[in-house]
Order: sequence, then C-alpha cells, then structure tokens
Amino acid sequence: MDVRTVGSVAALTGLSVRTLHHYDHIGLVVPSVRTSAGYRGYTDADIERLHLVLAYRAAGLGLDEIGVLLDDPEVDELTRLQRQHALLLERADDLQHTIEALEALMDAHRSGIQLTAQEQVEIFGTTAFGEEYAVEAEQRWGDTDAWKQSQRRAAQLTKQDWIDIAAEGDALLQDLAAAKRSGVRPGSAEAAALAARHRAAIERFYPCGGEMHRGLVEMYLADPRFTAYYDDVEPGLAQFVHDVVIASIMR
Repeated sequence: MDVRTVGSVAALTGLSVRTLHHYDHIGLVVPSVRTSAGYRGYTDADIERLHLVLAYRAAGLGLDEIGVLLDDPEVDELTRLQRQHALLLERADDLQHTIEALEALMDAHRSGIQLTAQEQVEIFGTTAFGEEYAVEAEQRWGDTDAWKQSQRRAAQLTKQDWIDIAAEGDALLQDLAAAKRSGVRPGSAEAAALAARHRAAIERFYPCGGEMHRGLVEMYLADPRFTAYYDDVEPGLAQFVHDVVIASIMR
C-alpha cells in the first residue's frame, strides 16, 4: 500500500500544507495510517476522498455540507459521484463562457509555445504554491532581470517540459530527505551534488549565482510557508537544505 506524507500530497495536488492540515483538523480528510517513523500518511483512498472534496468545492458547496454528504451512511460511493456529477452539470452553462475565453487565448498562442492556465492545471492540478505565491513573487521580484528571464523561459517550455520539471523536483525533494535521514554531512561530496542539483533546478528558469542561491535557502528558513514545504516531507529538512547549499557555496 502506497502511503504519502502531507508534503507529498501537497506537491501532488497543489493544495497548501495549511489547507491539508485544516481538512485534517476538522475531520474532513484525515490521513488514515501512520508510517514506521510515526508520521501520519495518506493512502490512495484518502486522496480519493480529497478529490471528492475538491469536486464538491468546485460545485460551490461549503466544507460543512461536504462533510455531511461524504459521511452519509445511507449513500454509497457511486451515488456520491452521481450527485457530484449532477452538481457540476448545473454549473456547466456558467463555465461555458470561461471555457470559450480560454480557447480563444489558446488560439492566440498557436504561433508560439505558451502554456495556458488550462494546460498548467491539466498537468499540475494547480500551481505548486498557489496563486497567492505567484502574486507575491511578482510583487517581490517582478522588476528584476531574473524574474523577467524566468517568465521568458517558462513561456518557451512545452507540456512535457513541465512534466519533467515536476518529476525532477519530486525526486530531488525525496533524495534530500533521504540524505538527511542517512546522516549526509553538509560539505561532503554527496551533499555538494545535491546542492548542485538544487541550483540546476532553479537555473532552468534563470541564472542562479552563489549569492542568489544563498538568499533563496535563507528564505526557506525565514518564511514559514517554505519551511513547512520541506519540513512536512522530513522534519528539519529546510535547515538541512540551507546548510547543504551554504556549505557548497563556501567550498
């Protein structure tokens, strides 16, 4: 049985860890197992329930109402799905205008390579950190050359490129967690290789020199959202990534 951590589920679905913790706290989507290390884990069935919650949310229902519907002992899973299908059909007319607008936007980009919002959702479900992070990032770095270059490079990426980037990012995150658990020391050759992979992932979008790399990993500790992104995969991982990168810069 596959079991995923809250960080892994966040990366998979695009929901924030905070949202997943909230769903857990109110009993809406509760991870049903504990890993050998004592962490709570999500099974495939838990993730299916999460997607049912998201489908009901898309139909405009509140969390309390969704909880009642999902936990109704008189209703089987097929009936729940049929209810959701009916609710979404009711919204189809309202969504049609939006769909047509997106199709028009796609047509406008036929001559170039530009991932539309619809294509990004198709791949990721949503963005890795959500719209609030995208807006904040543009506010913070929108006037910098690095930001402008990242936007140009992102516009040239194909759908397969985004799939590869997501897979590489997940693999790096898991390898960093495994390195921390196995006691890899910052400054070692293995740690330096991980730091190089971390920098290479950033440089798919813009050049990342030593000082910029330092600034990014310092932000991982200063901003609790980034800290949680790493620490929910492996406790203390944000500090470990910081130390690995700083040691590689100092070599």
